[in-house]
Amino acid sequence: MTSGSGDAPVSPPAGSGAGPAVSRPEFDALFATLRTWGRWAAADRGAWNRVTPDRVRQATALVRSGTVVPLARPWDTAPGPDNHKPALHHMSDLGDVEAPEPATYKDFIGVDYHGKAVSHLDALSHVAYRGQLYDGRAAQECVDAGGARFGAVSALGPLVTRGVLLDLPTVLGVAWLEPGRAVHAADVVAAERALGVSVGEGDAVLLRSGGLRRRRERGAWDTGAASAGLHVDAMPLLAERGIALLGGDGDSDVRPSPVDGVHSPVHALALAAMGVPLLDNLDLEALSAASAETGRYAFLLVVAPLNIPGGTGSPVSPVAVL
Repeated sequence: MTSGSGDAPVSPPAGSGAGPAVSRPEFDALFATLRTWGRWAAADRGAWNRVTPDRVRQATALVRSGTVVPLARPWDTAPGPDNHKPALHHMSDLGDVEAPEPATYKDFIGVDYHGKAVSHLDALSHVAYRGQLYDGRAAQECVDAGGARFGAVSALGPLVTRGVLLDLPTVLGVAWLEPGRAVHAADVVAAERALGVSVGEGDAVLLRSGGLRRRRERGAWDTGAASAGLHVDAMPLLAERGIALLGGDGDSDVRPSPVDGVHSPVHALALAAMGVPLLDNLDLEALSAASAETGRYAFLLVVAPLNIPGGTGSPVSPVAVL
């Protein structure tokens, strides 16, 4: 693994541990406990059904300064240990294709966005567990080469709700959480207490691990092999609070996985059991600074995915408004 600056190879040190280990039977029991299947008529919107017009109005009341903080990472066309499928960007018109006046300049973009480098939204069709998508839909009957017929990102539409930043490095007084460090339910409760915020019904919860700051200072590493994120024992708490969206500066899962045979257990629980879409690979550094300056860790969050019929998700550029 090499650093972004081309210096000596960078390897992630061991964190405080991704455990404790969870057996497959224990995980299956947890999955069954957290299921919200059959709860909503618009099942392919899942937990976004919790965001009612009243909750939107309440979220807009959080805006005070009007400061807009972008949360997306730049479009990343550079290959690296954490970007195995770089995004594409090239010019398709340099003012020499159409009639001379006015000159026009056009470009092409393309991306295989489900990875570790592109800020994106996971729709409910993105993950199945034991062959079933959210709401007990058979994945093989709902997703084929033409896309998803259930749980597509086009069913979600835009989301405007209250966002809550759980800034773990700030709470712990460190620059970042080391790769492999699991965030437990007790960490979530401690963060709420320290930051003066409480996760509630219809909220979007954003977990900052500081991974992007670490990458910028130490260089890139294989985040698929080791990254800070949530342990599965945090999910019952978030389910009890009734969240609508979960995201972070990683992909929410601690890696390596604490569940034998399940490489992304938080994905399975959030998407397939709870119906909670996920925001992956955000840049939360500017939001961390703005929240620390104002002392406010709750804000208006706006997420507008592309309208892709059949899409299992979408690249996205969310914004927080303080």
